[in-house]
Amino acid sequence: MAAGRMTQTQLVRHLAERCEVNNKVARGFLDELAKTAIQETKKNGVFVVPGLGRLVKANRKARMGRNPATGEAIKIAAKTVVKFRVAKSAKDAIAPAGKKK
Repeated sequence: MAAGRMTQTQLVRHLAERCEVNNKVARGFLDELAKTAIQETKKNGVFVVPGLGRLVKANRKARMGRNPATGEAIKIAAKTVVKFRVAKSAKDAIAPAGKKK
């Protein structure tokens, strides 16, 4: 695998190879997973990918902020945001607690 982050094409090829399917099936799986995650998060407010984490829809309240250029106080409107919460097992596998880089 090339240095740097994995591209979508590399991910599709990797999944296809590991699952012993062709690239078209692997790409279809990824597309369907993304589509399902979006639909379920929009509908139910949460979508769990076991072993990886969960997408969570959250409402942010309106608040006062500050324009960094002028220092002027501004009102920031309420809005809905999506957060990804990493599963503990994934977090521990990637960055074990108590150990530094």
